[in-house]
Parts: sequence; C-alpha cells; structure tokens
Amino acid sequence: MLRRRGVASAPRTGTPADVLVIGLGNPGAEYERTKHNVGAEVVELLAKRHGARLRKGKERARVDEVRIAGKRVALAIPNTYMNDSGDAVRLLVRRFGVEPEQVVVIHDELDLPVAALRVKSGGGLAGHNGLRSIAAHLHSDAFQRIRIGVGKPTSKERGADHVLSKFSKRDRAEVDVTIEQAADAVELIASEGIGPAMNRFNGSAA
Repeated sequence: MLRRRGVASAPRTGTPADVLVIGLGNPGAEYERTKHNVGAEVVELLAKRHGARLRKGKERARVDEVRIAGKRVALAIPNTYMNDSGDAVRLLVRRFGVEPEQVVVIHDELDLPVAALRVKSGGGLAGHNGLRSIAAHLHSDAFQRIRIGVGKPTSKERGADHVLSKFSKRDRAEVDVTIEQAADAVELIASEGIGPAMNRFNGSAA
C-alpha cells in the first residue's frame, strides 16, 4: 500500500470538487475506440449526458465540471499518453482540491473478460501503466477505479498490441453497453458513494 505524502497540502483554487473523474486513454485520432481508450470514452459519454464541454486546460487534460445529484463533479481526460497519466492527474488533484479517495479512475483491464465491469476502492495496480503513473504522482493508491474488461492478449509479448487494437464488431456492441453502465457507476458514486456502486455493479464477483 502506497502512503500519501503531501497531496492534501497542495494549493486549491475555489471550492473543492466532491469527485474528480479521470478517463484514461491515449491522445490522437489513431487511438480512438481502441481497448486502451475505454476510460476516456466513459468520460466523453458523461460529458454528453450532462451538457459539459471538455476543453484543454493547463493541467494537460481536457476538463469540465458538472453537477450530479447536487455534487460538484470534475470530468477530465488527460492529454498525456497513458504511461504519463499521473502528471495530468497530479495537476487536476491540485486544481480541484481533492484527496486521492475522491478520485475515480476509469480504465481498461486485461484481467477481466471483454465488457465485464467492476468497481474497486483502492488496492493494487495490476501492472497497468496508467494506474502506476497515477499512484506514483499522488503517492497513494487509494483512488477509486472503474475497470472495464478488454480480455487477455494471446501472450504477454503481445500486450501492447492488444490494448492498442480495436474491438471486433461483436465485442464493440457489448463494450458500448458497458460504457453506458460505467457512466451509471460514476453517477452512483457521486450520489451515494463507492459502496453502493460496488454492490450494484460487481454482483457476486470482486
């Protein structure tokens, strides 16, 4: 378990947000709708649902704020590549004055079947470079996660090719449903907390 050092003491601007939602992915048209970018797709959907416009900011991310169940929720998609996600998240945490526990990171997950959805509170990083970068920059792994399954590659050596590829037509249809559910999970976390979201979306599996 990583220990938090100094994140809470960072300068804050304005009223702190209640939740900071981060959708992970790689920037650029060539990466759109790839397995690695499912997290970014969820934030795009949330922005559309709530009438937000994600704009580039000095935090190396596209950002806007919405209200969900009366809570101030910041939506962000880092403009950095996946492996450097933490650089943007660190700046966003400072801007919105949140603790790591108030950060919700949405990301692809190799250890889950395609289109599976799990909500997780803190814990390990499962070898995910985006999560590893965020934990290193926040000095904490206590942030919340929404994990979207993309399935395992045929071999470890093909891991990078797998996450940078697009889904088959059949899998894409299932993942589109999961992306809607992941957006629902964010809304539930904002309105009721991580526990109810885990109970609703994890079912009998952790």
